[in-house]
Amino acid sequence: MKENYCIFAGGCFWCIAMPFYETKGVIKVLSGYSGGKEINPTYKQVKAQETSHKECIKIIYDEEIVSYEELLDIYFNHIDPYDDGGQFIDRGESYTTAIFYKNHEMLKKIKEYILRIERVSNKEVKVKLTEECEFYLAEEYHQEYGLKNPDAIEKELIESGRKKRV
Repeated sequence: MKENYCIFAGGCFWCIAMPFYETKGVIKVLSGYSGGKEINPTYKQVKAQETSHKECIKIIYDEEIVSYEELLDIYFNHIDPYDDGGQFIDRGESYTTAIFYKNHEMLKKIKEYILRIERVSNKEVKVKLTEECEFYLAEEYHQEYGLKNPDAIEKELIESGRKKRV
């Protein structure tokens, strides 16, 4: 096993975590906060836009099973990459998109991926690329929220506009 991790911000961390739970090769998905300067932010502070942090997920994965590019693909298919004001009904800086990169190689892969999207869509991708900084784990009740609360997350996904009613 070759363990690695990546950090994505894509609006509500409950919602953006969902597609990764069942992804083969994903070991763990952690909800948390990153991108800001405040130490140990709380959900209440981040949600109220009282910090410079974003709601994020940290994905721990086995890169022998799933590639970083595959994780990027899942991420981009579950966000609106052209919206820089938040995601779906979640508005404000703490709900904006970002990819936190660890090194030049990772940054290169992200830029290549974004360039392909922009060529196809003829639109500018607004996902912020940020050098990795401290990731603060969210409170325990946020961890695996969607797995623990399937009815509540289904309602959240529909009400947010991320998922259409069937």
